[in-house]
Amino acid sequence: MKGARPASAALFLSLTSGLVAIGAENSHPNILLILADDLGYGDVSCYNGESKVPTPHLDRLAAEGMRFTDAHSPATVCTPTRYSLMTGQMA
Repeated sequence: MKGARPASAALFLSLTSGLVAIGAENSHPNILLILADDLGYGDVSCYNGESKVPTPHLDRLAAEGMRFTDAHSPATVCTPTRYSLMTGQMA
């Protein structure tokens, strides 16, 4: 009978925490991060109207969302940059 009280408390907490999770709204933002090798700032037509390569889908994403104009890469080649994005640590 010593284990009945902790077991019933654990059961109560697990049932009530599930109810709280059901009522919670999903407030996570939708974030789309595009990482492309050898893509310069002026290569996408939403940043450079005179771009020689049409990018209508990226232009629509940029028009409907948020554009960042001052980004810095942690490295000059792609592998450390990808590692830094995936792990959150500097390579």
